[in-house]
Parts: sequence; C-alpha cells; structure tokens
Amino acid sequence: MVNPGLFSGSKSVNSVKVSFWLPYFTQWGQSLLVCGSVPVLGSWNVKKGVLLTPFHQGNELIWGGSITVPTGFQCQYNYYVVDDNKNVLRGEMGKKRELVLPEGIQSGQEIEFRDLWQTGSDALPFSSAFRDVIFRRSWDLSIKATVGDKHINFAPEAQSIIVQFKISCPNIEKATSIYVIGSNTKLGQWKVENGLKLSYFGESVWQAECVMQRSDFPVKYRYCKYGRSGNASIENGPNREVSINSSRNEAKYIFLSDGMMRETPWRGAGVAIPMFSVRSESDLGVGEFLDLKLLVDWAVASGFHLVQLLPINDTSVHRMWWDSYPYSSLSVFALHPLYLRVQALSENMPVEIKNEIEMAKQQLDGKDVDYEATMATKLSIAKKVFTQEKDLILNSSSFQEFFSENQGWLKPYAAFCFLRDFFETSDRNEWGRFAHYSEDKLEKLVSKESLHYEIICFHYYVQYHLHLQLSEAADYARKKGVILKGDLPIGVDRNSVDTWVDPNLFRMNTSTGAPPDYFDKNGQNWGFPTYNWEEMSKDNYAWWRARLTQMAKYFTAYRIDHILGFFRIWELPDHAMTGLVGKFRPSIPLSQEELEREGIWDFNRLSRPYIRQELLQEKFGAAWTFVATTFLNEYDKNCYEFKEDSNTEKKIASKLKICAESSLLLETEDKIRRNLFDLSQNIVLIRDPEDPRKFYPRFNLEDTSSFQDLDDHSKNVLKRLYYDYYFHRQENLWRQNALKTLPVLLNSSDMLACGEDLGLIPSCVHPVMQELGLVGLRIQRMPNEPGLEFGIPSQYSYMTVCAPSCHDCSTMRAWWEEDEERRQRFFENVVESDALPPDQCVPEVAHFILRQHVEAPSMWAIFPLQDLLALKEEYTTRPATEETINDPTNPKHYWRYRVHVTLESLIKDNELKTIIKDLVLWSGRSVPPEDSEEEAASLVSASSVTDAVSEKIRLSSESNGVPRKEPLAVL
Repeated sequence: MVNPGLFSGSKSVNSVKVSFWLPYFTQWGQSLLVCGSVPVLGSWNVKKGVLLTPFHQGNELIWGGSITVPTGFQCQYNYYVVDDNKNVLRGEMGKKRELVLPEGIQSGQEIEFRDLWQTGSDALPFSSAFRDVIFRRSWDLSIKATVGDKHINFAPEAQSIIVQFKISCPNIEKATSIYVIGSNTKLGQWKVENGLKLSYFGESVWQAECVMQRSDFPVKYRYCKYGRSGNASIENGPNREVSINSSRNEAKYIFLSDGMMRETPWRGAGVAIPMFSVRSESDLGVGEFLDLKLLVDWAVASGFHLVQLLPINDTSVHRMWWDSYPYSSLSVFALHPLYLRVQALSENMPVEIKNEIEMAKQQLDGKDVDYEATMATKLSIAKKVFTQEKDLILNSSSFQEFFSENQGWLKPYAAFCFLRDFFETSDRNEWGRFAHYSEDKLEKLVSKESLHYEIICFHYYVQYHLHLQLSEAADYARKKGVILKGDLPIGVDRNSVDTWVDPNLFRMNTSTGAPPDYFDKNGQNWGFPTYNWEEMSKDNYAWWRARLTQMAKYFTAYRIDHILGFFRIWELPDHAMTGLVGKFRPSIPLSQEELEREGIWDFNRLSRPYIRQELLQEKFGAAWTFVATTFLNEYDKNCYEFKEDSNTEKKIASKLKICAESSLLLETEDKIRRNLFDLSQNIVLIRDPEDPRKFYPRFNLEDTSSFQDLDDHSKNVLKRLYYDYYFHRQENLWRQNALKTLPVLLNSSDMLACGEDLGLIPSCVHPVMQELGLVGLRIQRMPNEPGLEFGIPSQYSYMTVCAPSCHDCSTMRAWWEEDEERRQRFFENVVESDALPPDQCVPEVAHFILRQHVEAPSMWAIFPLQDLLALKEEYTTRPATEETINDPTNPKHYWRYRVHVTLESLIKDNELKTIIKDLVLWSGRSVPPEDSEEEAASLVSASSVTDAVSEKIRLSSESNGVPRKEPLAVL
C-alpha cells in the first residue's frame, strides 16, 4: 500500500490520469496493449484493452498510454503483445499486477506506472520450490512497513515529484536491509550509508518513496543489500535510470516496478533416482515413500537441494510385471500401492503379521525388483491390516477429510480397480454394461449397499495411507530445504481410469510415440492414445489443471515428460506396433492439389507399400516364396501387396504367431517380423485416414527403396517438401499450440516446472520455453547444437538442468565402456588429453565429468545416483550394464533396477558425502543447511563497499533510459 501520509492535506477530486510506461522491443506488426480487471482496461477482454504507443528514449523503445480513472481506483492488469487485429501473440507470465491509487491526489495530476515486462523466469523465485523450500527463511521476514510511518508534505505547486522505488528480493539474510543508492543527494550520491532505505512489504517486495525536484532528473541508481556487519552487496548490471519529460510541469507520482534485484545467479544440485530403485533396511523389495526421508538426509549431507523421482502414479493395468513401466498410468491421480510401507499401516500390528512382514523382507530383498511378488505381498498384508482396522480408519476425521477432498477421482479409481479384478482385465470392452462410464453406474458401484463395498473401501484405504506417507516425506523434505521433484507423464494407458471416465478427451484410435532419434533409430510407439486438445480446451483444460493441483500436494517441482508433445505429438494409428510410420499432430499436411502442382500424381504408388520381387528375394532369401504366398498378393507381374489379413503391423504379428505355433517358419519369428514390417513401411507418403486428399511425408523417406526407384524430378520435389514439412512449415502452428496449453499447466500450480526437451527439437521450442520460464534439460552425450558429438557444459544457458545421463539411457559408467573409439574421442576433445583413456570409468574420470556439470552455468545439476556412486571404486563392482533403468528400444522393458547399497550405508559413508559436497561447494552452488531449521540458507557472499567501488559505480553510467531487461537469474 502507498503511504497516505504522503498526500496529507490535498483535496479529493473526481478523476486522475494514470499512465503506463513499459520498455519493450517488438517486431514489425506487433504492438503492446494493457488489459485489466475493470471496464476501462477491457475487463480481461484483450480485444477491449488499451493500445500503447511507442516512442524512443535513448536506446530504448518505450510503450506508453494513459487512462482517466476516479479517485480510490484500484485494479489488476497485465501487458500483452498483439498483432494488428489485437490477437494475443504473447502475454506476461507470473502474478497479475496490482494498481492501487494513493489517496488525496489533486485534479489534473498524473501518476505513472513504469513497469518491466514479466517473463516466466520472473516467476521462478515465487514458485513453491524457492518460496517454500530454498528461500523459505527469507519469506518469513516480518513486514516492516506500516501505513503512516513516514510523513512527507507534498505541494503540487512545487517542482517536486514523488518516486516510489520497488524491488523484489526473495533471497536475503536476516538483519539485512535493502537500499537504493544513486547519483543525487536524495540517494546518497552512491554511498550506501546515505542511501534510501526500503521497507519490507511482504512476499519479497521492498519499497520506499522519495521526494525529488525536477532538477534532480535524470537519476541513475542501483539497489543494494546492506548487512548488520556493514557488508554491502550491490546488484549486477548497468545502472538503472529514471527520467522525466522536462517540457511538462505537472506534479507526478512515479511508481517504479524494477522487477528483481540483479544478483549472481542462484545454482543448486540434486540427485535423481526412481522410487522403485531405492533400497533401505526397512523396505519390502522396493523403495517406499517413507524411504524418501532417509534419501533427503543423505541429499542434505551431500550438498543437494533436490531429489528427483520418476512418476509414482498407479500403473496396475495388467496386474503383472508389464506394469513396471512408470509412464503408463492407470490413473493420473492415484498413487502406486507398490510404494506403501505396510509396517506403518497400524501401531497395533498383530505379531503374526509382523512375522509375515519380516519373512517377506528377506524373500523380496533381491538384486532387482520382483514387481509381481512385491505387489502381491504388500496388498495381501494391507488387506489383513485393513480387516482389523477398517472401521477405526474409515470413520476417522482424517480419512473423512481425505475422502472429501479426493472423491472426484477416488471413487472412479476404486470402481475401476474393482471391475478390473472382477472381469480379470482392464479392457473395458469386456465389462458388459460397465464398458461405458456414467455417474449413475459409478454411484451404484461404490454404493454402501453393494455386496462388494468393502473391496471399494480397501482401495480408498490404500490410497489414504499412501497419501499420509508421501505427505510425511514431502513435509520432511521441505523442512530440510530439499525440493521434491515429480514427473508428469505425457500419456496415460489406453485402458485407464481416465480414458474410461473421459474418453472424449482422448483420440482412442491413435497411439503416441516419438520419431527416430538418439534413443531409437526406428522411432518409439508408447501405446498411449493422443489427446483431443480441442475437446480439452472447452473447459480450459480442467483435467490437466486437476493433475497439477494433485501433484502440488506433494511436490514443489516437476518435470514435464516429453514437453515436445505440447507443441506437437508423434501420432501413429492404433494398429501400428513400431514408431516409424507416423505423423505430427497438429501439422499442415501436403494437399493433393499442392503435390499435383509439383508434378506428383501417382498417389497409390507413393502411399502403398512398394514391394517388388527382387526386394522379397533380398530380404527373405529362399523363404521369399513362402512369405509371398502367406502374406502377399501379386497384383501385377513381380509386384505385390499385403493381403487383407496382413495389411497392418498388428495383423502381421498376429499371423506370424499362428505360423510359428504351426512350425511353418523357416527363419526366426523376430527376423521375419522385422523384414515384413520393413516392407509395410516402404512408402514415401502417408495418406491421412480422415481425408484421403491429404498426405504426410514418411520420416526418413530417402532411406526407402520406394523413394530410390523414383525419377529425379520426383525425388527432388519430395526432398524439398519433406524438409519443409519437418523443419519450416509447422513452426508457427506448433508455437501457437504450445502457447495455448503450456501456460494453463504452469498457472495451475506454483511448482517449479522443468521440461524434458530431448529428441528432434523444432526451432520454436526453446524460445517458447524461455518465454514461459521453463527450465530445459541438457545431456552431454545428446547435444542440441548441430555438429557436436559431446555437449559443452560450460556453454549451457542458465535456464537448464544439466546431467551426464538420465533414466532413458545408459549410465555414465556403462556409456564409457560401450564404445572404445568414442571414449578416445571424448578423452581427446573434452578431457583434452592425448593419453590412452582407461577402459573403465574409474573414479577420476567420474569426478572429471561430474565436475564439468556442477561448474556449468545451469540452474540445476542433477545426477542419477548411479553416476554419483561411480565416485568410489567400492560401489562399481556391479556390472555397469545392470544399472540402466530403461531401454527405450524395448517396448516391454522390465523397469526393475535397484541400487545395490542401502540408504543407511550411504548415510554412514562420510567419504563419499564429502567428495560430493566438495564438488558442489567448489562450484559455487548453494547447499542446504545441516545444523538446524533456523540456520540461514546459504547465499552468495556479500562484498564490502569501498569508496573506490562507489566511484566505479558512479562512473558506470552507460545506461540511457530504463535499462533493457536481461533474462532473470533466480536470486
């Protein structure tokens, strides 16, 4: 609030002129507009907002405009970049701006609001990760400012102007003040002790007012932290400046919203490990939510501010080991029963159940996770405890509160689980009248009068205890200064609660995947249905917003899996098994008219599998006649097409299985299937199944014999159209698509958002991520820069997470051992040594690679636990290949890796903790406090201000006008 004492004695009037002022560089055809919560600013209808007018001040392009409002006026507002038709091209991110007029303004006076454009990165310090975890002690500061604590006589007839300075500083030590120092006497002439002291107004905002004379302008200034010990830390960058129009004499009040205090970027480190991979002395064959408390203790002792997990939602679709795939959710809201600690279900556990648990611990304590046995054991024990305590728990106020808050997803989930088990399948087409969801059917299924009501309640019970256990771990992490980072999968299982309840939100006749990339040269088919974004938009993406709200109960940061899917998704027909012959959705196809204009006309030839006898002989050798007669028809001499029962990948696989069972195959089933798939993929264009006059170029079409047998004209045309389709044609469409969906996700929670942006990256992706404040991912062995074999961590941008490996690739040790020639190139080009590299990733090599990453400019350096264990030889006895979490080339990969050392042992290993913490500290990254909650969070060291430094600042007046805003570094 503005101090009304500043305007004491002045008369109330009917109207005041409010001016907006924003430095912003636009492109041709773009304008700036201000829109807000009141009619004069459009009532949040951007089309009715107030267009601003550009003018130059020094080197800055300023956008300005004004409105006339009554006294006592207040509203919210934001700025937007629009085209000539007032269509929004981009809007500000972060919180809405607050406009509150000071009382007692006299008629004719003008109040200027001088703002800086808010990017997504400006909002990062206000995310729960920083606000509630990293900087939480700074946010606990008591509000120092009080209304009327300072009185300034404001005489309109005098040549005076009141300037309000406002800055955000979310990371500050206790007993530290913020000052403005500047070029005139009111701001101390660059001396901190004589500067203007700001008051704390809450939510990291510091502000103060100062009366200046018109002759004082222009004023150059900076913000400064000043500690109790006399140490001062002046913000980085050029001087800020405030100036006025000397030709106008009316009195003014200038609000300077100066964004963030510019400081050395905050950087932190973290550890990544799937929940199922954690090993402790208490678990039953798999990591459990309560193990996170031990993991947090180890993280703090090792200097880590973050623990990153893979998805933890229930994936129990098949009730077998296939469900180990954590990205195929049965429900995007329910937690996985796999991570339940059964010992914590009751304080009055019968002796026989305790003994059963102890026996199970020994039986399940294997090298890897036994998914099926572990699930069966935990559910069996949980049912026994439930039978004993169901009335006590279900009637408790705590459970009733949980049920009330979560029944919207909990009841359909419990009903689905009951039907899955009753019909012994998750395929709802086998559920008779329950195949199609309705609220009436649901209420009957979960009715207290139903014979199976106890089964329904058991699913409630398990989810309730999972919630309690994960909440306990999450609260513990927050208090210890550790961010718990979750994972938001891009898809849901085709047979899931979500597709049962809301089938209209999904394109059930399609499948999701990825085109050929680093992970798989043949592309990937994940099997998820793609999203019906048009339908989702009708309720402003309520399903997505609910997902994020649920995640935010436990996590303060999250990773958006395959963020490219929010720009475009690789869509495959549901009959596909591989990921090669797909198309992007959305995308602009090649029309038949467009192709005909280019002289392309034989569409059947280009869009049907091109199968000639010589190709059959080449692929199948002597078995080609068997393949031809079994799977193909000869429609012309030496020209073949697939039979009706073999014309899709799923049909081929099904027919092959029958042949294999009948012992008709002359070669292995896998080999014949791969070759038949190659035949079916030997096309140049993919015909749109919904519009036969639209086509999509097949990925890597030049690799096909269908393409090679074309005439030169057709080849040249198709190569040009292919390049245009994949690298130019879609950019604006994909950008617009992401800007419709991603802001909804980001605004539906206050978690810190990171995006997994690996793979084939369109050029629009990184600018959008930067605009929205999304932190990207950099893996050294998968550089984004063309022509580089190995990424250069020292050149990564601040808004990134850097890591030497991730769950989708081999570990650092395994990668080192995979390829001798590549290892040599890494040693020469990255280590800059001409010596012979060791065959194994010895601790010295691991230390070098990890040091590269902690020293990178990236906001976060996050390391898989396996890569950290490589720092000590005693932890490298397990074969490196066994430490890989996922093989993306295998759609039926068993996700079962368990760390071979317990958390208790790691906590006792002071040597390893010291090695890791030293790496983090030496790199200048922040580490969490270990001693107590009251210990102040580590900050960038303050530097003393000497007269020489003050003089240097005074002389560095290179900035004219309002400084152009630089990308934010979280302070």
